[in-house]
Amino acid sequence: MQQLETDIALIGGGLVGASLALALQPLAERQGLKVTLLESHPPSTQAPEKDWQPSFDARSSAISWGTRLIYERLGLWENLEPHAYPIKHIQVSDRGYLGSTQLDHQEQGTQALGYVVPNAWLGKNLWAALQQVNHQHLEILAPAEVERVSFPSPEAAEVIAHLEGQPLRIKARLVVVADGGRSGLKQQLGIADQVHDYEQTALIANLRVSKPHQGWAYERFASDGALALLPLQANEMALVWTRPKNEADPLVHLPEQEFLEALQKAFGKRAGRFQQVGERFAYPLKKIRAQEQVRSNLVVLGNAAHYLHPVAGQGYNLAIRGVMSLAASLLQAAIKAENAGQPFHPGSLAPLQAWQEQRLPDQDAVVGFSHGLIALFANSQPLLGHARASGLIGLNLFSPARRWLARKAMGLEV
Repeated sequence: MQQLETDIALIGGGLVGASLALALQPLAERQGLKVTLLESHPPSTQAPEKDWQPSFDARSSAISWGTRLIYERLGLWENLEPHAYPIKHIQVSDRGYLGSTQLDHQEQGTQALGYVVPNAWLGKNLWAALQQVNHQHLEILAPAEVERVSFPSPEAAEVIAHLEGQPLRIKARLVVVADGGRSGLKQQLGIADQVHDYEQTALIANLRVSKPHQGWAYERFASDGALALLPLQANEMALVWTRPKNEADPLVHLPEQEFLEALQKAFGKRAGRFQQVGERFAYPLKKIRAQEQVRSNLVVLGNAAHYLHPVAGQGYNLAIRGVMSLAASLLQAAIKAENAGQPFHPGSLAPLQAWQEQRLPDQDAVVGFSHGLIALFANSQPLLGHARASGLIGLNLFSPARRWLARKAMGLEV
């Protein structure tokens, strides 16, 4: 069995893991550390534009204005921007009731409220940036399948994996689990989740509409599920449509024209006529939050730590803020150890616990905000429906509250 030693092992080289690998480089260079990234399905390492062909079926992520600022700090935004489609306006409405709220980027003094970026484009640019990192400080192991993580000593973790089919053992002082919302490593480590099952399924697809969207995004709530449309290029939009479990599977398999008619009936014509739908994907919806996100020599990050309802579009942005704050906290701990003339250990429990305490208010706020929106609009009582309509009208008229909501959506402090 091949054996390696590293300082920080990142399990999962998706959008969150790759972003963390880049964010950790100032720490790695200052301390002479080695970061090892393990990923089972790496994107192509060719320069992004050389083999990039935008796909009508590509999945996308909503990037808040705050996340754009983060990627600017990492030196990534200039390359991401050509395929980052701006959200300039957001309309929030409640089906069956009058009234809506509209958010506008000009009121915030920014170029956009956020962006929609194809995941493949984002991943290719992150991995292209990783290829430019000093390989004394970053090692990429792919395709690598991690089997288990254990802690044979208080000072280090052990990762058992297969690299290109060959067994591999890695000794690491800190392991970051960033392998997504369906992480099997959490269960293996005995980390329990708080779970709320929405008893709904999210239908994800791209649409072609009859008129240019002009940067509009729509969030339409209803008692039986929410619907979001996000702008892509020209007259294409990304759809997130949540339906009760028993309705989702038939919708996925409906003939295209029947699906478009059902969607048009549910949403109306404010975005134009739906003319074409791409491949449809279905995901069961649950709110999941790991009850334990740090241990000695261990951090759980991204969707493995918290998985949110997708309609508010805040899950990825919350994860990226966690990435940047973890990198900053480790760097701060390293500087503190230097100043005290002590060795720095990236897996020391006290700094990790301090980081987790710092993250809790943001996590609580975003998880509560996303879940609260769904719960509020899921209640079908008529009196509450009229109260929501009045609230949306009032919010649209009262600019301080409207700006507060916009800044929440933009991932900025309020």
